[in-house]
This record gives sequence, structure tokens and C-alpha cells, in this order.
Amino acid sequence: MTVPETLSMPAAIALSCAIVTVIVAVRYLASSGFFAFLTRIVRPGHYEGLGEQIGREIRWSLLSAAIYGVPAGAALYLWWNLGWTLIYTDINAMPVWYLPLSLLLYLFVQDSWFYWTHRLMHRPYWFRLAHAVHHDSRPPTAWTAMSFHPIEAISGAILVPLLVFVLPVHIAALAGVMTIATIMGVTNHMGWEIFPRWIVHSRLGYWLITASHHERHHEDYQCNFGLYFRVWDRLCRTDKGLSQRLQSGSRRGQSRAA
Repeated sequence: MTVPETLSMPAAIALSCAIVTVIVAVRYLASSGFFAFLTRIVRPGHYEGLGEQIGREIRWSLLSAAIYGVPAGAALYLWWNLGWTLIYTDINAMPVWYLPLSLLLYLFVQDSWFYWTHRLMHRPYWFRLAHAVHHDSRPPTAWTAMSFHPIEAISGAILVPLLVFVLPVHIAALAGVMTIATIMGVTNHMGWEIFPRWIVHSRLGYWLITASHHERHHEDYQCNFGLYFRVWDRLCRTDKGLSQRLQSGSRRGQSRAA
């Protein structure tokens, strides 16, 4: 990201962070807004009576966007202007097979980080201090994915900007990671299963997290902590399967506790 040469480095980094914050906020509003609209079409009345909750989710999420924008904006500046990261744009800079491998590596590291920090957030002290904000969404909606207390937002915001300094990644693979994170974050919270049953109940679905899996976490706090994959949940015996309500296709009650 090119910034005016007349700016000092701190001012240029601050400008980069501000721009990325706006991008993250717009991405959140666009993706959550799209899937909320899709929910209205596919499941009319699904979010009926949740206007106050959704407003709260949007406010927390926009605060989270600012927190995510700071380390991401700083890393973007250091890459584009100083070349300090391991992000590359020349497809020939690394073997072609590394492109999909790097995407999977980033997803796996992100999933592992999320699993263990998520379990930490469910310890009583950290839950009361921070994670309760996310679980105040009862039930979760398409607007819930980024509804975090600032402490929890920081734990999620720092990982990828740090990874780009230690793990080479093509800019296209990095964009793929961000796209997957955005889509899965929203669809896993929106309260109905967007993927067909033949995927959810397939061998692939046995290892992937979709709304049916994550909804169970919001029904029973002490299980299903993963982000993309069920690997850590299965290894640590915290996988309690799928939400029966989502699998039956029934409409959820607004009074259901997370």
C-alpha cells in the first residue's frame, strides 16, 4: 500500500491501519449483510425479534474491525513499502505446489490457534472477562461472527499479521485465507445449514466445521471449539457432533440459551 512520501513512518503506518480498518468493516457489513438477506429469503422470520441483539452485534463487530485493522494495516505497510514480510506476488518465486499448500498451512495454523485460545476463553475468568460478549448472542445470527470483546478480538487479530513474517505466502493464497475466514465465520453462525446434507454427513464433513457443528457449541459451551476443521476437537475429545435442531431443519427458539 503506497502512502504519501511526505508522511513520517508512524503517520504512514497509522494511515495504512485506518484504511485497512475501513476495508475490514466494509467486508464485515457486506458479508454479514448478504447472508442476513439470504436468511430472510430462505428462512423468513428466522431473526424475528432479534433487532436489539443484532444492533449490539454490529457495534461490537465494528469495534473488532478497528482492532483487526491495526496489525493487518501495519503488516501491509511493512510488506508493500519495506519488503519486511514473506508475502510474494511473483508466482514463480516458489514452487507452484506450494501455493495450495501454503493456503492449507495458514488455515491449519489459524484453526489450531483458534481452538486453543477458544478453549482458554471458556475458562471461567476469561469467559466472564471477554468471551461472554460473543455468547450474549442468543441465538447467534449472520451478524455474530465478529462480535467480540476487544480482548478476544486482539487474540484473533494478531495471528495472520505475525504469520506473514515467518511463513511465505502468495498474495492470492492470503486473499483465499481471508475469504474462507469471512465466509465460514458468517455461515457457521447464521443459525441454519447452508451446506447440503450429503456434504455435512460425508467423509469430508466428518472433518470440516459447518453451521451444524458450531451451533452445537452455542448450545453446549464445553464442546466443538474448532474454527475450520474438527481435528483438534476429535483429538482432544471435545467433539460432540452436530446440532440436532439444525439437522432436523426446525426453527430455533429465541429463548434458547447459548
